[in-house]
Amino acid sequence: MDYRILPPSELPEAEIRLPLSKSMSNRALIINALSGLTPDGLRLAECDDTRLLAAGLESGISEIDIDGAGTAMRFLTAFYAMQPDRKVHFTGNERMLHRPIKPLVEALRSLGADISYAGEEGFPPLVINGRKLHGGELVIDASMSSQFVSALLMIAPYLEGGLTLRLSSDIGSMPYIDLTLDMMRRAGARAERERLTITVEEGGYTDPITHIEADWSAASYWYEIEAASSGFITLLGLEEKSAQGDSALAGIYPSLGATTEFNSDYNGQGPAAELMGSPDLDGRLILDLADTPDLTPAIAVTCALVSIPFRLTGLETLRIKECDRMAAIATELAKLGINVEINGGTMEWLGDRSPLTEVPEFDTYGDHRMAMAFAPVSLFIPGIKIRNAEVVSKSYPEFWDHLKQAGFTLVDGDVSYNDLMNGNYPEGE
Repeated sequence: MDYRILPPSELPEAEIRLPLSKSMSNRALIINALSGLTPDGLRLAECDDTRLLAAGLESGISEIDIDGAGTAMRFLTAFYAMQPDRKVHFTGNERMLHRPIKPLVEALRSLGADISYAGEEGFPPLVINGRKLHGGELVIDASMSSQFVSALLMIAPYLEGGLTLRLSSDIGSMPYIDLTLDMMRRAGARAERERLTITVEEGGYTDPITHIEADWSAASYWYEIEAASSGFITLLGLEEKSAQGDSALAGIYPSLGATTEFNSDYNGQGPAAELMGSPDLDGRLILDLADTPDLTPAIAVTCALVSIPFRLTGLETLRIKECDRMAAIATELAKLGINVEINGGTMEWLGDRSPLTEVPEFDTYGDHRMAMAFAPVSLFIPGIKIRNAEVVSKSYPEFWDHLKQAGFTLVDGDVSYNDLMNGNYPEGE
């Protein structure tokens, strides 16, 4: 499914009910499954990643295909490793079979897990023979993914003697680890972090997770739209004092063109963030995104749209996301005449532009964040095409409907650019 996109005829204006947090939903599923205390009526994110994780937990079969859901692969690996007498074969799509999982497997093996590789060493698919695991102390290299740490932490209250986890070095995405610990404590676990050492006591969970916030990661594309348009966007469900690391958006975006006013009960609809345009743009953005790498696509494209050169660091983990996200961002920004330089975990644009020779058609690389980050380019270049737009279902299935709600027009990608500009396309698209 490809879309051509036309911008609103006036400034974007909408009240958007953001999806629930995928990160919180996935952690709630594991914590509640371990405790056996899943509450009735708990609302979770309605997206592919959460659906696949839930299906993996409920599956009674021995082979589980989690497609491209990296969180499900990592969290379920730890979950099933500690389920005595349960044998599971985990596999996924082609990209998943090239996403490393060795640090997590080695850590679980040191706790007594029986896990083997069914293919290439260090990568899925995996064969897990569940058994009772012991606790203790271990060191883990979490530089590839904070999800390795979160997967271990969530099972730790059920390990004999608990778990002391030492991170081998400073890692990116530490807020995701803190989110895991926050939710564990809400569920009654005794867990503390002192810099790079995390201690979890044996004792299980005593309470279920009963509340999931709106997704701050999903908000990034609306901040992008606000910065590029100075429209009137209200994001329903966003909580100011959130444990989600991507809530850093509110502090980042004033220098990019969007400020935030929080309302604890917006028109009786609960918490909300009202976005407003900001004239105080930075001449250059220098930002370390090691803690919030998922914000990179929206921030990089925002800078391109509002002509702010940037230097973004701490992006090493983007290499092993749904795609090589650093390379993908650079390739697609080049279609806007933006020449990005990549050096290790740094992405930099010095402000130079090449002239456009055609209306861009953006590839998405099977990556939901690429599709959503490049859609707002239509505010500056009407008629852009987003290829394989359905990938947003991984985290934000309602995105295209919400975009239309804000006044954008989405047309079948098979409509030519000339027909689009002449209004020759089916009504109702």
